[in-house]
Amino acid sequence: MSGTEVRADFWISEYSTPWDIYAHGITGVLAHCKTPYQEMYIVETGAYGKALVLDGKWQSCTGDEFLYHEALVHPAMIYHQAPRRILILGGGEGATIREALRWKTVERVVMVDIDGDVVKACQQHLPEMHQGAFDDPRVELVIGDALDYLDKSTEQWDIVFSDLSDPIESGPSFQLFTREYFEKIRRVLSPEGIFVLQAGSVTPVDYTLYARLAQTTQAVFEHTHHYLTYVPSYPAPWGFVLGSARPLSGQVDPAEVDQLLAEKTTGGFRLLDGTALLGMLQAPKYVRDAIAAETEVYTLAEPPKFFGKGVAAAL
Repeated sequence: MSGTEVRADFWISEYSTPWDIYAHGITGVLAHCKTPYQEMYIVETGAYGKALVLDGKWQSCTGDEFLYHEALVHPAMIYHQAPRRILILGGGEGATIREALRWKTVERVVMVDIDGDVVKACQQHLPEMHQGAFDDPRVELVIGDALDYLDKSTEQWDIVFSDLSDPIESGPSFQLFTREYFEKIRRVLSPEGIFVLQAGSVTPVDYTLYARLAQTTQAVFEHTHHYLTYVPSYPAPWGFVLGSARPLSGQVDPAEVDQLLAEKTTGGFRLLDGTALLGMLQAPKYVRDAIAAETEVYTLAEPPKFFGKGVAAAL
């Protein structure tokens, strides 16, 4: 293409469908290893800063991760209004902890991640993301299996975040997108508690995973709500699902949300305020139609299988 200058020789290409890829030019590799669970890269990119990549799938990067992590964390916190006890399943970069700690009401945060090698690498190479959150006295880090932790937990949690890598069949998390997993989470939620699921990409040509995860959440929780965000470094718009025993309205008052954030958080938001939240909660019609038409529920016997790994290669 005339006027185009390609400045990278090493690329990570993520497959979004059998016919489409999304490639990022890499200017440096900060860490690379095959852990007992997955292949990890922490890289420098030309456009988006540092990034964590697991099994060839883009997790987050310093250039736009706030668009993901603020969207993941704060809608549920706003619905609750005074969350005290937070459980994060996954979340290796530490940015989910960082966002939860913005709330002055938070007294305890437990993060459970199965892959200690990834967490250690993120602590070392991605301080821009965790911003020292692992060292906060309210935080407990558990390296272990989320299912095992949920089975043994006797605590009641105000918010449970399922911030897991995509359910690639050979990866560590595909069983954690199932009805049985959601039922375990339901058991440890407080009566007013809220479950938050990162539920994958949502495009007009690839929304089956998201629609089925929404249906699976609806099979366990009386009230659900779904919403989207846009993260440019991802190959598609990204979806989340909320589940609770309490009503979750998509209609919020922006002024009331702004007042709540001013009173109960330390601020510093880049994505979220009342107006942004109101818009985020209004899912497009094609998404709502897909969820309404979907009937399949994911189970341990029939868990989801996310499409394909990405590839790191030199050109």
